Amino acid sequence: MTQAVDSYEATRDQVAGWLRDHWDPELTVRQWWAVLADSGWGFPTWPSEWFGRDLEPVLSGAVREAFAQVGALGPPSSLGQLLGGPTLLTHASEALKERFLPPLARGEEFWCQFFSEPGSGSDLASAQTRAVADGDLFIVNGQKVWTSGAQWADRGMLVARTDPDVPKHRGLTYFIIDVDQPGIEVRPIHQMNDAHGFNEVFFTDAEVGADRVVGEVNDGWAVAVTTLAFERFMSAFGASPGKKAGLLDRRAGEVASGAVRGPREGAAYGADLASLVTEVARARGLAGDPVTRQGIVDLYIQQELGRMAGLRSAAAVRAGRRPSGDGSVRKLARSDLMRTAREVGEAVLGPHGTLRTVGEELGGGTIQQVALSSPSSSIAGGTDEIQHNIIGERVLGLPKEPQVDREIPFRELRVGTQRTGS
Repeated sequence: MTQAVDSYEATRDQVAGWLRDHWDPELTVRQWWAVLADSGWGFPTWPSEWFGRDLEPVLSGAVREAFAQVGALGPPSSLGQLLGGPTLLTHASEALKERFLPPLARGEEFWCQFFSEPGSGSDLASAQTRAVADGDLFIVNGQKVWTSGAQWADRGMLVARTDPDVPKHRGLTYFIIDVDQPGIEVRPIHQMNDAHGFNEVFFTDAEVGADRVVGEVNDGWAVAVTTLAFERFMSAFGASPGKKAGLLDRRAGEVASGAVRGPREGAAYGADLASLVTEVARARGLAGDPVTRQGIVDLYIQQELGRMAGLRSAAAVRAGRRPSGDGSVRKLARSDLMRTAREVGEAVLGPHGTLRTVGEELGGGTIQQVALSSPSSSIAGGTDEIQHNIIGERVLGLPKEPQVDREIPFRELRVGTQRTGS
C-alpha cells in the first residue's frame, strides 16, 4: 500500500510541476488543449503513441488533483474523449485512430452516443435502427432517444442493426457517423427543469461510410460493451470541446475559473443541500418542528454518507485499488439523496415550492431545481435497476436473469416497435 501511495503522490507532483511550467491562462482553449495533447497529460492513460502517457488508470485521480491544485483547465470532455477514444484504442483500425484521435485529443470535436432507442433502452442488443450496405456506404434509418449533447455533437457513436436474420447480439455494427448531414434530425427534449441536454434523433436515409465501422460488421456488440465498460468509470473534469460549444477561442483562464461556461446542464449535485434546507427552515420558522428536523437529519446523513463514500473511493485509488461495484453503490446513493432533498426541501418550502423564483432566504430556486431534476438522477448514466443488477451479479455473485431470446433470430423477436397485439 505504501508503494501505491508513493506512486500516486509522485504522479501528482510530476503533473503539478509540469502544469506550473506550462499553464498559461492567456492562451485560448484551443491553444491550451493542443499543448495538453502534445504533452500526454490530457489523456495520460492512453498509449504514448496516441497522445497519452501509458499511465495506469488508478493514477488518474492523481492527475485530476494536480489540475485542481494548480487551477489549470482540464482536458476536453465529451463522450468522444471519455468513451469514444478508449473504444477506438481497443477496437479501431490504425486508419480510424489516425482520423479521429487527434481531433478528440485536441478538443476539436464533440461526440455523442447513439445507443438507446424508444423500444430498447436497457436492452441495447434489441436496437432496431437499421444500417443497410450500399456500395461504400451504409444507409441508416431509425430513431435514437435520450441522446445527451446531440445538438452540440460533430459525430456520434452509432450502434445499428446490419443483419436481422441472426440473433440480436450478432447482427449489430458500431459506426462513427457525422451528425451534420441532411438525413439526421436532432430534436432537443425540453425537460421540466427547463434543461434540454437530452435529445431524440431521427435517421432518414442518413449515410455513413463503410470505412467508419469500428471493429467488424455484425460484431458491434463487443465494441458497444467496451464503450459501456468505460462509461462506468467515466470522470469528466475538463470543459466541452467542439466548435458548437463555443469555448475553443475563449481564454483558457476564463473557462478554468468558471467565468465562461459551456453547454452543461443539470441540478446542483455538489451543493450542500442539507445546510441549504436548514437555512430555509429557519427562515420559515420551522427549525423547531420535530418532523422537519427529522427530515433534515435524514438528508444530512445521506449527504455525509455520500461524501465519505467519495473519500473512501479516493483513498482506495491512492492505494492502488478499484473497489468492486463502488461506482454503482455511489450512483444509487446519489439517486436516494436527490429524492430525499426533493421531499424534504419541498416540504420545508411549503407553498413557495410551487414558485420558480424565490428570494435567497428561501434558497433562490435551488431546491425547486433539485426537485424537478431528481428523476433524471435515477436514469442518466445507467438506471437504478441497472446499478442493482451490477451489484447483484458482480459484487454479490448472484446469477444473471435468464435470457431466453439469446439464440432466436432478431427478425422473429417481438421487441420495441416489432411488438404486435399491443
